[in-house]
Amino acid sequence: MAQPPIVPREVQIGGLRLEGLLRLPAEPRALVVFAHGSGSSRLSPRNTFVAVELGRQGLGTLLFDLLTEAESADRRNVFDIALLGARVLEAIEWAAQSELVSALPLGLFGASTGAAAALVAAAERPAAVGAVVSRGGRPDLAGPALGRVRAPTLLIVGGDDAGVIELNEDAAAELACEHSVAIVPGATHLFEEPGALEEVVELAGHWFLHHLAAR
Repeated sequence: MAQPPIVPREVQIGGLRLEGLLRLPAEPRALVVFAHGSGSSRLSPRNTFVAVELGRQGLGTLLFDLLTEAESADRRNVFDIALLGARVLEAIEWAAQSELVSALPLGLFGASTGAAAALVAAAERPAAVGAVVSRGGRPDLAGPALGRVRAPTLLIVGGDDAGVIELNEDAAAELACEHSVAIVPGATHLFEEPGALEEVVELAGHWFLHHLAAR
């Protein structure tokens, strides 16, 4: 019997009341907080696809705007990893205080620059973050925070994403936690090729369920 679609719930995160969309299956096994990439938002079609599919696996998801509309107009903010990481921390704090999800183990899913923000936040809250997944990310931008990450980290990269593979491998070498680099053959940076995002979902879902269920 097909599962009914999960209707997203609108929420507001932090003091700036950043807009978010919370999707919770009937019996969520964990919560995955998304950190989108530069120029994107809570409405990212690729992250939405991943979130919906993770929901079918029993994972709750939170997609939220890391910046206000005014902040997004300044391109410097889009690449301010410290600022973006602070916003992910606000989402972690929101989850810890929300009666809807506070009891759930928590993971982070970052795309592009959002991957660096997720890793910075994971380094700051090792007790709260149980797993991290990066999709086409720039984990190298997390800088010194990489060595302080304790959450098991999966870096997913497209096989045809020239240059980014090397950046992910270099970042992986800086991680002191359990980690893996997964390369999706034939995929480019946005994973727009047929079946590429489905492969991301399979890899991410397995990583989150394996590491978060234990918590």
